[in-house]
Amino acid sequence: MAQQVINPSVTEVERTALKSVYIETFGCQMNKADSENMLGLLEEIGYQSVREIAGADLMILNTCAIREGAEDKLFSYLGRWRRLKEQKPGSLIAVGGCVAQDQGANLIRRAPGVDIVFGTHNLFRLPDLVMQAVREKKPVVEIYQELPEELPELPVIRQSDYSAWVNIIYGCDYNCTYCIVPYVRGREKSRAADQIVHEVRELADAGYLEVTLLGQNVTAYGHDLEPKLHLGDLLRMTGEIDRIKRVRFVTGHPRDLKDEIIDAVAEIPNACEYFHVPVQAGDDRTLRRMARGYKVDFYRRMVEKIRNRMPEASITSDFIVGFPGETEQEFMNTINLVEEIGFDSCNTAAYSPRPHTPAANWPDQVSDHEKNERLRFLNSVVGEVAHRRNKRFLGRAIEVLVEGPSARNPERLSGRTDANKIVNFEGDPSLKGKMVSVEIETVTAWAMRGKLVSSN
Repeated sequence: MAQQVINPSVTEVERTALKSVYIETFGCQMNKADSENMLGLLEEIGYQSVREIAGADLMILNTCAIREGAEDKLFSYLGRWRRLKEQKPGSLIAVGGCVAQDQGANLIRRAPGVDIVFGTHNLFRLPDLVMQAVREKKPVVEIYQELPEELPELPVIRQSDYSAWVNIIYGCDYNCTYCIVPYVRGREKSRAADQIVHEVRELADAGYLEVTLLGQNVTAYGHDLEPKLHLGDLLRMTGEIDRIKRVRFVTGHPRDLKDEIIDAVAEIPNACEYFHVPVQAGDDRTLRRMARGYKVDFYRRMVEKIRNRMPEASITSDFIVGFPGETEQEFMNTINLVEEIGFDSCNTAAYSPRPHTPAANWPDQVSDHEKNERLRFLNSVVGEVAHRRNKRFLGRAIEVLVEGPSARNPERLSGRTDANKIVNFEGDPSLKGKMVSVEIETVTAWAMRGKLVSSN
């Protein structure tokens, strides 16, 4: 667990009365990691996490702005939460994350029940903002336009006892024409390597087995440090921590996946042979209009490098369909690329116009009907390809980190391989948080099932 430094602006009196906090998290792994930091910060002023929202003293929505539907979901939640707030006088509603960074005080106007709005750049200020709202009994809005020059080390309360997120770089320097991330998360800023390694060592000492290194563009890590580093260097540093059995990273940009990073994954025993590298489209004209900065052949060569070094590596990706001006043939080029590469899985989405992005104002928008039809077709192909890829595990015993009961069948256990594949099997609940060997008997596109062979 990261070192917990008490916020000097919060008095001892303010820390004494224990209260409850409930956090609902939308979006990516970065948001999940941010929520863990929120819990750590709020613990310092006497707030304890609860799993049920009813009766909570503080209700926080940690938001995502990547898709338009996420904002609609936000305001739907806030309407329900306002009624809960009325049932408990003195309770507070806070909104953080990317929508808060984008909309600021507009959130108060659109959702009058909100008491606190804070952005992605001033998360460390959350305890002060909560206490200000309690004292002044009026809404508090604070949005920083940039990350602070010196990134503060934040306390954290992890939601898992065996697998941990570790932020290594914030923001993104690319300007993809569809993406709001640079606007709401800012420009790239890497954490110091010694801070990261110290955090991973603390996790190892606490018994954690798996670490995921996070960033909006994790493969860009270290270019802004002095002396410069790259993600491969950091993987080698964390690779020396024996008790950490798995290290993986998400999510990166293809242009920043250097050969040295691929080499490090191939050579370091605890580095997972798993690469999530979004390509977004399988057509050169669409990629150019997206401002992705590479062509399809560049991505092919990158995949070839990975598989030459690690034939068993799992490669996953992201795709957007229905980008403004995308023709039927350009969409089919994406379909062809999915089949050609043989992705282990893909995140897919219909293009969603976002504020502050050039593509939102382009005249040649694809109809919702056409976008949905293309998305359904892409998903069917992605599923077929993923199913074929998973068949290579049939009859093999593979290592699984047990996460707990299966979501679909609580009588079975569920866990993940180093390639992030879900495996379900029958076993004792006491195996949660342990590494086990499971022989794979059946596979689908999205999960595998097997029988327990051995446990460590």
